[in-house]
Amino acid sequence: MDINLIIAAVLAYLCGSIPFGLLLTRAAGLGDIRAIGSGNIGATNVLRTGNKGLAAGTLVLDALKAAVPVLLARHFLGGESAAMVAAVFAFLGHCFPVWLGFKGGKGVAVMIGSLLALSWPVGLIFLAVWLLIAFAQKMSSLAALTASATAPIFAYVITGNVWLAGTVALLALMLFYQHRENISRLMAGTESKIGSGKSKA
Repeated sequence: MDINLIIAAVLAYLCGSIPFGLLLTRAAGLGDIRAIGSGNIGATNVLRTGNKGLAAGTLVLDALKAAVPVLLARHFLGGESAAMVAAVFAFLGHCFPVWLGFKGGKGVAVMIGSLLALSWPVGLIFLAVWLLIAFAQKMSSLAALTASATAPIFAYVITGNVWLAGTVALLALMLFYQHRENISRLMAGTESKIGSGKSKA
């Protein structure tokens, strides 16, 4: 394998594994975010603390920790191939961070950051679909699943790049896997809505 792709993978995994949700909530004196709600370190669970600012900060930083290695890989490590490898490994780093026993977030913000860096039109469409469903149905998981399911289609239609569409499809599959419990609750009609279940860590 090309050494540049290996470097891109390692760099992206390390960036993706930075647990911003955990770091921000601890810095704010809210304790361990893993002790409340779903127990994951993403923005949706941070929102359950009742602190919208921290949730927004987590969302932005989690998106950046994917976008930055993707952009660096594209510029310094071999172009689009390295960028797509970085996107996958940033996602893996977020969902399975070695520092936290491989128990991380569900990958929505990281997918947003990766898509914006890989192809900003695809990223913007993902955001639009996500926001539309989130506001209409008040379910973060449903919004994320819908946006990720349609993202590979938009990636192919907009760019015509089969490899990019395949990479986006892989990210979508991993996101679906991370949301497997949410899918079960959606099917059972017991999924919680955005803003419900707030509790202090």
